[in-house]
Amino acid sequence: MSETAQETVLLRPVPACGNARLLIYAMRRMAVGGLNDAFAANALLSLFGARARRPTLLLRAMMAEVARSSQRQLIIAPCCCRMMTHTEAELLLILTTALERPRFAHARICMLLESEHALGVLSSAQAVALAFADLGRPLAVQVEDEAEPAFPID
Repeated sequence: MSETAQETVLLRPVPACGNARLLIYAMRRMAVGGLNDAFAANALLSLFGARARRPTLLLRAMMAEVARSSQRQLIIAPCCCRMMTHTEAELLLILTTALERPRFAHARICMLLESEHALGVLSSAQAVALAFADLGRPLAVQVEDEAEPAFPID
């Protein structure tokens, strides 16, 4: 199976954590409808209420940085799908590990985007994860692949 065909296969179910599910939904909406997608903003507004501005702006910045930095096409599932693609699973892994293990998260970002340096994406992912945690909605997802990347990061 080619790499592109393999990535279109839906790998894992969407996480049980409601915060992570809503984040996946908002990322899917922004990927399809653009950064100013009203459905994504409404979903974040329903989760955070009046405090939704910070996570919304930071998620928009992260998605723009991912699009700018990526050297390859990223596959995103439809909003109604209860499974995640490889790209979505990696983005969620990056978001959940960005604060505690930044070198690991940066290595995963570089592998996902096929880019040598993606510090802007790492900084954005850390900001999104911190915004969710600060507002009482931490991203609690069980990380299955805890192995360090095969190549060293300086």
